[in-house]
Amino acid sequence: MYIAMNRFRIAPGREEDFLEVWRNRDSHLDEVPGFKQFKMLQGESQEDHTVFISHSVWESEEAFRDWTKSDAFRKAHANAKAPEGIYLARISHRV
Repeated sequence: MYIAMNRFRIAPGREEDFLEVWRNRDSHLDEVPGFKQFKMLQGESQEDHTVFISHSVWESEEAFRDWTKSDAFRKAHANAKAPEGIYLARISHRV
């Protein structure tokens, strides 16, 4: 099993905007060999930000890396731009 995680710091009051971007995104993950699961988790809101953490579960690191080089990856990220002012920071982790 391989887990890829992203941590997002979202501007106060923009949490629903952020979630809306993800809800309406066509990820194309269901057509990718080795993909198992995707989750978006929301942490507590702080005065200056709210943390969200996404994680995707894969059969192997190779399956994840193959996805990042695939047409499905390019299609999923082609229209992934969020409205200005939502993101304060994004950090990626792979386990």
